[in-house]
Amino acid sequence: MNQLIGKVPVGVSNRHVHLSADDLEVLFGPGYELTPIKELSQTGQFAADEKVTIVTQKNAIQNVRILGPVRSQTQVEISRTDAFALGLRPPVRDSGSLENSESVTLVGPKGSICLKEGVIIALRHIHMSPKDAEEFGVRDKDIVSVKTEGERGVIFNNVLIRVRDDFVLEMHIDTDEANAAGLGNGDMVEVYK
Repeated sequence: MNQLIGKVPVGVSNRHVHLSADDLEVLFGPGYELTPIKELSQTGQFAADEKVTIVTQKNAIQNVRILGPVRSQTQVEISRTDAFALGLRPPVRDSGSLENSESVTLVGPKGSICLKEGVIIALRHIHMSPKDAEEFGVRDKDIVSVKTEGERGVIFNNVLIRVRDDFVLEMHIDTDEANAAGLGNGDMVEVYK
């Protein structure tokens, strides 16, 4: 850690599933569309009313929320704790990097799909607009460190910067990381380069 370059709010990401349009239809029926119930911090993203069950040979986790809108490929994001429960060893990856990742079965009300790959633990990352990136002095795909305060203060290394026009400034970590650091949605953390 070297220079403090700014502060960002935290968003804690629970286990969730992103579905392709084809997989959505297999799980919920032909022509099915997701039902938004809550807008998320990132523009156009929402928590859907729909849920699925993640099944492995060892175990299952029910009522896993789907996040919309539909994507080009189906992706399951879980924490390390979830992975232990399911008997999996998914890689820690950036969203969309699914090659040679873990496989699971997803079960919906109308059908099921067997994903040959698509299960990851999301690499901790910070969403930024180009304007934010300029102010912080970083670029897309840069790696930074993040320091938290409080009784359980920690330093997160290997935090990926993700820059896109429609991104809202926020650091995303999973529930394991948030619990370890005593963090909740909206808490502020310091970014170092």
